Amino acid sequence: MKKLRTGILGCGGIAQKHAQAARALNDEIELVAFCDHTEFKARAFAVQYAAGRAKTFTDYRVMLDQVDLDLLVVCLPPFAHRDEVELAAARGVHLLVEKPIALTSAHAWRMVDAAERVGIKTQVGFMYRFGAAVTHLKKQLARGEIGDPGLFSARYFCNALHAPWWRAREKSGGQLVEQAIHLFDVMRYLLGEPTMVYGRQANVFHRDLVDYTIEDVSATVCSFANGALGVIYATNGALPGVWIKEWRVVTQNLVAEFADWNNATFTRSDMQPLETERIVSAQDVFALQLRDLVNAIRTNSATRTPLREGAKSLDLVLTAARSAETHSEIKLDADSSARG
Repeated sequence: MKKLRTGILGCGGIAQKHAQAARALNDEIELVAFCDHTEFKARAFAVQYAAGRAKTFTDYRVMLDQVDLDLLVVCLPPFAHRDEVELAAARGVHLLVEKPIALTSAHAWRMVDAAERVGIKTQVGFMYRFGAAVTHLKKQLARGEIGDPGLFSARYFCNALHAPWWRAREKSGGQLVEQAIHLFDVMRYLLGEPTMVYGRQANVFHRDLVDYTIEDVSATVCSFANGALGVIYATNGALPGVWIKEWRVVTQNLVAEFADWNNATFTRSDMQPLETERIVSAQDVFALQLRDLVNAIRTNSATRTPLREGAKSLDLVLTAARSAETHSEIKLDADSSARG
């Protein structure tokens, strides 16, 4: 079977993960082009992942014009998105787009429209959905054996200055939009669409840094149609060098405590004595995510996280940020996330 001719746009840290995933799928994928505004980064990727045989570019428009691609992996920071998705879609190029897919709802939904109009396959980089523990709970919920979910709680803790663009709200959107969006997405994946959002945000620890214009503490409460609640809190003022991303889900008959997407402890609350199951895995969620997209391209099936899902999760974190700005509770109807 013909390998998918694949390019990577944006050759930074997260692109390493996607390039490694592509290399793991070398029976399906051939990396033929790399593009980055910094030329040496693109060349370094070409050497590392294509033995120097791939073409390199500093302009994605030129890459799309000169290279016949089947698939493009977009690894741009939030502020750098322009019209690359629309241009690739117009050429029939399938897409994997890192989160957040944009900084505004309008831009995100333009991407969705461009992709769905021509019927290309898309995947958003919400790799938590492919974790062994997340998949296990998703299946249990679908079978109805653990009852309805009633509570989702999660925290995202770190303490780093990150890149200068990350500290600027107009370029990253803030910690909620750029980092904690993973937790909002996995909450949506497991519990469905929320009907209300209320958020608070503040800059407590970095007020003396003039270029630090985003929040470093936040708390968001979401409610769902069945009365369930979701609580997500985040800070960039926790332990230096320590990244904590964990969450819990309580259903009618289960308490699931996630250390990460692959590892969790499930305890049945309807059994005496309590019955505990431990999910332990080291599976590569980036490779699984890419494999899912390749399978969708080969079989004309749906991906787990198409661009539409990326737009919906972006809308949710943008709504949480707007709630924090206005100090108001914002109600969402069932279709509100469809257009922000």
